[in-house]
Amino acid sequence: MDAAITAFMTYLSGERQYSPETVKAYREDLEEFTQFLADNGGTKAWTAIDQLDVEVYLSELYDRHYARTTIARKLSTLRSLYSFLMTNGQAKDDPFAYVQLKHHQNHLPRFFYEREMTALFAAAAANPNDQLATRDSALLEVLYGTGIRVSECVNLTLPDIDFDNRIMLIHGKGNKERYVPFGHYASDALQQYFTAARTPLLAKYQLTHDYVFVNHRGQQLTPAGVTYLLNQIIKRSTLTTDIHPHMLRHTFATHLLNHGADLRSVQELLGHSSLSTTQIYTHVTREHLQRDYRQFFPRATEDETNQHPTS
Repeated sequence: MDAAITAFMTYLSGERQYSPETVKAYREDLEEFTQFLADNGGTKAWTAIDQLDVEVYLSELYDRHYARTTIARKLSTLRSLYSFLMTNGQAKDDPFAYVQLKHHQNHLPRFFYEREMTALFAAAAANPNDQLATRDSALLEVLYGTGIRVSECVNLTLPDIDFDNRIMLIHGKGNKERYVPFGHYASDALQQYFTAARTPLLAKYQLTHDYVFVNHRGQQLTPAGVTYLLNQIIKRSTLTTDIHPHMLRHTFATHLLNHGADLRSVQELLGHSSLSTTQIYTHVTREHLQRDYRQFFPRATEDETNQHPTS
């Protein structure tokens, strides 16, 4: 990705003769996108970026409350890069080509319903490698049960976990720290994973480190590794949807609010600096309530056969 960006910058300054300030703005937009990928599932080749990556990135931009013009500029930068890559035979199409901007209040992040999470947990436990099945189950329990970012998850260490009080110390963006509780499902899954997978793997490869989640060689799991594992879980499940690590964070927040949690508590758990960022989830739960109301309440929709006769 760095080589493509460098070539694109040379093209902008050389052939297009853009000013240094303009070239710098393009570079910053592209670096922000690549950093987002690194933090939320791992850096990909430009040709590997798909529609789900685009949707989650847009969700992030909306969550940051960027102005519509700022989001439009960032998308324009990415489209310009893909135009350059396609012209030079380095990409076949532009995943940002058909993105339509929405007003902030109409943007709803994607999440899993509770029955879909049940299917995911069943698929995680169905890994044919019994040892790694405990790792997959623990990973899913932590991501869903705490709502932490994938970058926070892969950097979680053993000293960060207090099993007695069931609380984790999370090192978030901008060196901000917060405590996040976890339930007995995550606690049981983690301890089973430590016994069955993590400890034996580190011993097998003679490794010593404190990172909680490891790959099949006992090394620290990366954001890209988490994305790969989640995709494997989806393939083993009965679900036909796509998955992205950030969707589990959305799911955590949505399910909390659906079950009565207050917005301030969800803000603290997610590590949002502003309550307005958390408020995006109220739109999700409102839509959820409206849909269930229309589906289950007998007077929610007009039906001529059920109308009261007029006197």
